[in-house]
Amino acid sequence: MSALASFGRTHLIGVGGAGMSAVALLLAARGLEVTGSDARDGVVLDGLRSAGVTVWVGHDAAHVEGARTVVVSTAVRASNPELARARELGLTVLHRSQALAALMSDRRAIAVAGAHGKTTTSAMVAAALAAAGLDPSYAIGGTVLAQPEAVGGAHDGSGDVFVAEADESDGSFLAYAPTVAVVTNVEPDHLDHYGSQEAFERAFEEFVGRVVDGGALVACADDDGARRLVEAVGPDLGARGARVLTYGRTPGADVVVSGYRAQDGGSTCTLRTAHPALHDAAGAAPLELHLALTVPGSHNALNAAAAWVAARLVGAGAQAAADGLAGFRGTGRRFEDRGTVAGVRVVDDYAHHPTEVAALLRAARPVARGGRLLVLFQPHLYSRTRAFAAQFAAALDLADAVVVTDVYAAREDPDPSVTGALVTERVRTPGKAELVPDRVEAARRIAARARPGDLLLTVGAGDVTELGAVVLETLAAAATGGVDGAEATGTPPRSAR
Repeated sequence: MSALASFGRTHLIGVGGAGMSAVALLLAARGLEVTGSDARDGVVLDGLRSAGVTVWVGHDAAHVEGARTVVVSTAVRASNPELARARELGLTVLHRSQALAALMSDRRAIAVAGAHGKTTTSAMVAAALAAAGLDPSYAIGGTVLAQPEAVGGAHDGSGDVFVAEADESDGSFLAYAPTVAVVTNVEPDHLDHYGSQEAFERAFEEFVGRVVDGGALVACADDDGARRLVEAVGPDLGARGARVLTYGRTPGADVVVSGYRAQDGGSTCTLRTAHPALHDAAGAAPLELHLALTVPGSHNALNAAAAWVAARLVGAGAQAAADGLAGFRGTGRRFEDRGTVAGVRVVDDYAHHPTEVAALLRAARPVARGGRLLVLFQPHLYSRTRAFAAQFAAALDLADAVVVTDVYAAREDPDPSVTGALVTERVRTPGKAELVPDRVEAARRIAARARPGDLLLTVGAGDVTELGAVVLETLAAAATGGVDGAEATGTPPRSAR
């Protein structure tokens, strides 16, 4: 019997979030009656309505009346009136990860984990499998930019493979029992939840320990934490008939990534493997594949290698998987183009960890083609900003000019002792970084510093994504003496003020 059989009418609190909206779409696609609520309206809720989900703007205890199951994320507090009423009524209350685990329980699951790279790698796996004709289901925390149009982060496919982005931030990835676990890295983050690096790494060991007998672990050989993970769990996986495969630039990896080159806004690289499980047919000669990607950055070459290995392990053809990766256009908020005004290109990116920010700026440098690299950065979480202020500063020093806003609190309570100044004060190059606490004024300030040929990035996991519109408007107004949009590639949206 399906794990969804007991759900009945299902209500999702905070349904507009990336992970929650994906679960709602999948539950509806499986035939359940689905409702949801969120604090704000927007395009995500419009998409849910189009999929047959009943949604309300605002939270009200009446919304859960008649529901049998209520789904929440970690961000939903116990004081939420809908959650409080659900508990009063004795309804089944599930975390988002538990609902997702039920959705994938009758499929071969590929779960992608790591402090960074999860969304892109998950989407790459889905693209490779789709190109190979396997029509996977997937739940990914970001819009997948597919040919010829953008689709959401969820799809209920006809195949027996389910691709899931496995969120480690709150330990919820421990709800899954994957056939294939992909670990892009085990670099410490979310220490507000875990408390220490050791606890963070133990959680990854437990996650990989949930791989089914006969399954597989795919891990990055270039990452210290992932190597320690392989050493810790490899013997147990082997005893259960599960395989461990590594990828990376490191000689001796099962799939070696070499020859990376930035090219025309994208990149190229070569994958080489002698591992028999990755060959289409038996043969002693190493398999060598050339990958041409539309996304820039050596980190994305590694993500593509991970995706290719995972796709091969569930039956995608070697060349078909590579072709699918070549057609992958990226995901929303991962080097997503927002427009060009007066010769200044504006790109938005979700990077919110120092390693991600550094990788983004290194990837962006050749894309700028000799122009300057300007960054509008919004720190995300007080705890992360406090822990990694010096590392953020070192990463941002790779840019030519930086404006930093105040911290986006997300799920945390305000901490007056932590501001964007913790970052700007540590940027070593004098005069490069400026703190402008107000986010709209920060957007205008960085736009005022731009000149033709520059690449300007809006960076962070908060609402900095809305500020690309402010930047475009400011650039357009300056270029036309105050008339919006005359030189824009398309009309920039009105800014949220």
